[in-house]
Amino acid sequence: MELSDRKLLAGIQKLDLLTFGWCHARRRIGVLAASARRVSRSADGWLYLLFPLLYSLMYGADAKAFVSLAALAFALERAVYAVLKNTCRRRRPPDFIPDFRSFVTPGDTFSFPSGHTSAAFLFAGLCAGEFGLWAAMLLYPWAALVGVSRVLLGVHFPSDIVAGALLGSGLLLASQNLLTAAAL
Repeated sequence: MELSDRKLLAGIQKLDLLTFGWCHARRRIGVLAASARRVSRSADGWLYLLFPLLYSLMYGADAKAFVSLAALAFALERAVYAVLKNTCRRRRPPDFIPDFRSFVTPGDTFSFPSGHTSAAFLFAGLCAGEFGLWAAMLLYPWAALVGVSRVLLGVHFPSDIVAGALLGSGLLLASQNLLTAAAL
């Protein structure tokens, strides 16, 4: 890694620590943590399996393209997410910041990128593409709140959230392009 790359990463880490510290210095973080926990749980994964299943049961063959895209996009997202997590191996805030405790116990060891945020943005984009503006207006704010909740719960740094949002959105686009290319 070159010196300029190390400086960039050090700058991002410094900004992450400042932002993270600001979020957790608020007096009402405990009250926010209860709401953040609920928002975070809404992105635990059950929705991403249940919704396409119900949609396909209701609309049959008309839902095939949506279900196929969802299956491909989430399979890619989970694979790339796992590779990035285990390659980057970024420590979570409680493992990095002395005397800091998160409000929840994360499901895995490393923080970069945020899997909750990645999946939430993928799902928001998937539904926006299928159902239009009303879905985008409902689900993109929810996806953003999922990301914020992960910072407020103390299990991610802000850049983990940005990376997760970009990952989920980017892999949805890649999946759309793969299916379009396969259909040609």
